[in-house]
Amino acid sequence: QFFRCGPDVLHQDSKLARAAYFSPLQKAMLPPNTFQGKVAFITGGGTGIGKGMTTTLSSLGAKCVIASRKLDVLKGTAEEISSKTGNKVCAIQCDVRDPVSVKNAVAEMIQVVGHPDVVINNAAGNFISPSERLSANAWKTITDIVLNGTAFVTLEIGKELIKVRKGAAFLAITTVYAETGSGFVLPSASAKAGVEAMSKSLAAEWGKYGMRFNVIQPGPIKTKGAFSRLDPTGSFEEKMIERIPCGRLGTVEEIANLAAYFCSDYASWVNGAVIRMDGGEYVSMAGEFNDLKMVTEEQWDVIEAMIRKTKGS
Repeated sequence: QFFRCGPDVLHQDSKLARAAYFSPLQKAMLPPNTFQGKVAFITGGGTGIGKGMTTTLSSLGAKCVIASRKLDVLKGTAEEISSKTGNKVCAIQCDVRDPVSVKNAVAEMIQVVGHPDVVINNAAGNFISPSERLSANAWKTITDIVLNGTAFVTLEIGKELIKVRKGAAFLAITTVYAETGSGFVLPSASAKAGVEAMSKSLAAEWGKYGMRFNVIQPGPIKTKGAFSRLDPTGSFEEKMIERIPCGRLGTVEEIANLAAYFCSDYASWVNGAVIRMDGGEYVSMAGEFNDLKMVTEEQWDVIEAMIRKTKGS
């Protein structure tokens, strides 16, 4: 059901009436030259949220470098974005799990476009599984991409920036359950929590070098890569939307706008922040009495009358 509209659909219209109050804007919110003369490095930039963030940054003047394992996908994305924005987008093959590959990719970026002003750790991997079914290899695959990959990229670029005394804005894309934990996505929850701890630690330590570190926790965003592994049957989609107070899924463009702000000079005093962007899903699930939204007006009349008759405490 989820992909009947085609595999590239990034947002599904909601049937819930309240969604009309929260229509997503699809355009960049910052001035057109916000990133003029700046270099941005985005892992996992060939598809999904990474592609969306790259598109926004490029439209705002940045020279973007996108990196992942699949060079053919990267090149296609780079050409597509460049044709839209008129700004150069470079594709560099990189396996974030391999520190040698990361080192080579960073060296190539510096040689081609210079040291980055913006670094976005977006590369990720995830799938749903009962934890008792996880193999050691499954655990290692996810944590190598998410936690180790983010560390390799961050440390390699950070050391190069320290050498030339240049600051930069770092951004990590995690998830809401990095904060709470979640069953059935144990490797991802653990690795993403590690990424958040890393970002906050470096925000404290590397500010003296002119570097900022922030995190975005997206709620459910419709992308093929994520949902094909997290909701392969489409059966969870309706429940997911119903529990979101804003009544719809998020869009790539909304995440991209927040990412652009975090990485811009408008946010130069934002450091060590973790921002949840989920349409209120987290607080909807967290509140002990939130299920009372199912109670009708007539039922409330009965409940109120019963409460009024209660004596004492």
